Amino acid sequence: MTSISNDNHYECSSSSSSPTSEKIVNLIRQFTNTMKSGGLKLKERCKKPTQVHALTINSILSSSSNSDETSSTQFVNAKSHLPYGLPDLHLIEPPIDRYLNHVDFVDSISEIYRRITQCFSDSERSCLYLEQYAILCALGDPKLLRRSLQSAREHAVDVHSKVVLSAWLRYERREDELVGVSAMDCIGKVLECPKSALVSNGYDPFRSVFDCCQCVCENASENDECLVDDNDAKAEETVCFCIGNEVIRCVRPKIASLSSPLNTLLYGSFVESSKESIDFSQIGISVEAMRGVEIFSRTKKIIDFDSPSIVLDMLSFSQKFCCEEMKAACEVYLSSLVSNIDDALIFIEYGCEEHASLLVASCLQVLLRDLPNSLNNPKVLSLFCSPESMEKLSMVGHVSFLLYYFLTHVAIEEKMTPSNTVMLLERLTECAEKKWQKTLACHQLGVLLFEEEEYKNAQNCFKVAYEMGHVYSATGLARTMYKQGKTYLARDLINKIISDCKKPNGWMYQERSLYNLGSKKIQDLESATKLDPTLSYPYKYRAVSMVIENSINEAIEEINKIIRFKVSTDCLELRAWFYLVLEDYQAAVRDIRALLSLEPYYMMFHGKMRCDYLVDLLSQRVKQWTPADCWLQLYDRWSCIDDIGSLAIIHQMMAHEPGKSLLRFRQSLLLLRLNCQKAAMRSLRLARNLSTTNHERLVYEGWIFYDTGYREEALSKAEESISLQRSFEAYFLKAYTLADASVDPDSSSVIQLLVNALKCPSDGLRKGQALNNLGSIYVDCGKYDLAADCYINALDIKHTRAHQGLARVYSLKDERKAAYDEMTKLIEKAENNASAYEKRSEYCDRDYAMSDLCMATQLDPLRTYPYRYRAAVLMDEQKETEAVEELTKAIAFKPELQMLHLRAAFYESMSDYDLALRDCEAALCLDPNHKETLELYNRTQKQAAELYT
Repeated sequence: MTSISNDNHYECSSSSSSPTSEKIVNLIRQFTNTMKSGGLKLKERCKKPTQVHALTINSILSSSSNSDETSSTQFVNAKSHLPYGLPDLHLIEPPIDRYLNHVDFVDSISEIYRRITQCFSDSERSCLYLEQYAILCALGDPKLLRRSLQSAREHAVDVHSKVVLSAWLRYERREDELVGVSAMDCIGKVLECPKSALVSNGYDPFRSVFDCCQCVCENASENDECLVDDNDAKAEETVCFCIGNEVIRCVRPKIASLSSPLNTLLYGSFVESSKESIDFSQIGISVEAMRGVEIFSRTKKIIDFDSPSIVLDMLSFSQKFCCEEMKAACEVYLSSLVSNIDDALIFIEYGCEEHASLLVASCLQVLLRDLPNSLNNPKVLSLFCSPESMEKLSMVGHVSFLLYYFLTHVAIEEKMTPSNTVMLLERLTECAEKKWQKTLACHQLGVLLFEEEEYKNAQNCFKVAYEMGHVYSATGLARTMYKQGKTYLARDLINKIISDCKKPNGWMYQERSLYNLGSKKIQDLESATKLDPTLSYPYKYRAVSMVIENSINEAIEEINKIIRFKVSTDCLELRAWFYLVLEDYQAAVRDIRALLSLEPYYMMFHGKMRCDYLVDLLSQRVKQWTPADCWLQLYDRWSCIDDIGSLAIIHQMMAHEPGKSLLRFRQSLLLLRLNCQKAAMRSLRLARNLSTTNHERLVYEGWIFYDTGYREEALSKAEESISLQRSFEAYFLKAYTLADASVDPDSSSVIQLLVNALKCPSDGLRKGQALNNLGSIYVDCGKYDLAADCYINALDIKHTRAHQGLARVYSLKDERKAAYDEMTKLIEKAENNASAYEKRSEYCDRDYAMSDLCMATQLDPLRTYPYRYRAAVLMDEQKETEAVEELTKAIAFKPELQMLHLRAAFYESMSDYDLALRDCEAALCLDPNHKETLELYNRTQKQAAELYT
């Protein structure tokens, strides 16, 4: 088994401009006229023994030039404080989560896994996977969510579900952002193929939706024109259909074979049965369409016509006379003509009129695969929201909870107009049939109405969801009561929830803190952090409170506690804000640039000022770096393992070279390392779009495939890129992909690829990564001296993470003291690197190990190894209850596969088979193919069966 160290694939740089126009100065003057409550006025500052240096407009705009000084002195007498004061405690209240949030998450995923395995209906199983998706949204892991959607698509039977799920999967990959890629393009997999989605068939265990698609680019119906064969017409009994003055000669048995009604008409007891000529003038079919019917009766094909209206006439004729085969052929033909939104809106009307479900499905597919753009079209929105249109779609089987779940998901994620989103959520509520669907729809509608300050209506929605058993909806109920001045009722409700819950969640105490004051509030926030350290509000509240009390440095340290392991825009904004108070503009600009990397259009000061504009202002107060300076700074930040600092420098470098794809690529790699996957994918797509050469574009496409789970496609892109030009990135991509054992476990080929990569031109940062990965492969092969050489060479070019690999080599050589010292060097160089403490614990005795692991947990509570280690130690000491509790403490806020597996094993050893099975099922819900858990699950099932029989 080969492995490559999980350093991800990346790098960074920086610069900015400084506008001083009169227009900007006037705009700043407007900002100074507004002061939010909590601002530190000059008088108050002077009273403090430790002065707080607030950001002044004068200090922002001051410049060495005389003209700039003249402009800025106009503000000397203005209020000397931050443009929008200090952060407002009321405006940092935690938002209400939109997803289903079960009190016992492990129970919920265990149950859904059990129901899926016990279900034998494919359509029902597809619905269960959608429910699994809704539950797993609480984790926010894109890969888990995508797998649930893929499984739902795999078991989907009807065309409607296939169309919606295929479009949803495509939306999650956002191929519309790739230049030159059409919304209707097939990626080569049945899973997302638009044509495969229109085929109605059952689940086939021998054929997977992950198989390569045989889809071809030509239209669905390539029909050769079939001419009338007079000899055939004469050979059989004929009948003439008269339309006006035109006569269409047809083969009677062929026409009769189209449907039972036509057969009865031509061979039944009707008067027409004995006639050689039948008047069809009043039927409503054109002459051209009737000729098409005649040709289809003989050839079973729809020929190409000058106008689609002819086939629409044939479709109408098919509907009137129940010609199912011809109707299906007409639908296929017309479906191939639908290529854009305008076509879809036209044809969907005809499809609904003629009950042409397949045609409607193809139109619906075009609209869904063009999301989010199509929802900006008022006609499309009306189609999905108006009762009349919904009724028409329902008649042809194209209204479902699945459809509106997808639409509302897009509307919410794209932050569409609230009124439009409310309409879609109302439709979602109407489509909900099952309990979980109604709960989700009501809760999400309540959240949106709450954000729109429609508290009474929101309260009603939350109440419905709460009464259906969704305890988390009580947060919405309490919040709406609070906003209506019923603080005591809100607190009483949360008190009841906490008292009724055997094991309260962190969010319960966080919510109650909103309705408490003083020491009780602080106590609730501490309880919330203890139970769930990933909740950001407690850190933010404590930090802002410290700033108000003039303890700025302490506030920065408090907000650092969560930024160290969970980077988010709101926390970065607060830290930048605090640095502005200290007039540490360099640090403030760093955080704002990092923030912009996550969200390019973010608005600071509670949504009142654009970040990029603020960077331009502050750039006049910080040292400006040349591109060469940026590279030096990047090396420095890289060697300190300061990913946020590196990200900020990359953002500044992009100001020098906005069209350079390599910078976007490195930005994406840093964002991946910071676990900001959505932002990382956006940067990677931009890198692909900005690439100027084919070989470079192929590499970025390969990484897109790799990150979305398509390893073989990624490998193909890498090989194609290498065939065009040998480059570091192409070789590195191929090596990284091959290192995945599911593709190729051959270590020799990976080694050769990395060696080839190192021979190609690249910078030291990237080569350090390759050397580190090559060292990992050598270690796995037992070539410790070669591995040590790689790590030492990586350290020579400031790839500090190589200390970890070198320590591993020393350890494998039984030089534990050297390994410990090597990790100590990494700890000294790295900025609060929790993983360094975690790894060092492997090279010392138990007491020192426990100390390092406690430090790792303090720096990053999301790291699961420390909990597992401490639990194993407790089990060795036969403290089974304490061992289980140690794991349970972490599982409460991070239900991770390895911890669930370990706790299940603990329960098995304690003969508590029911809980062991529950944890196994929960773990398998996260990864149904995890070999060790499957073995434990099967073994425990047998033991439980023996116990109960």
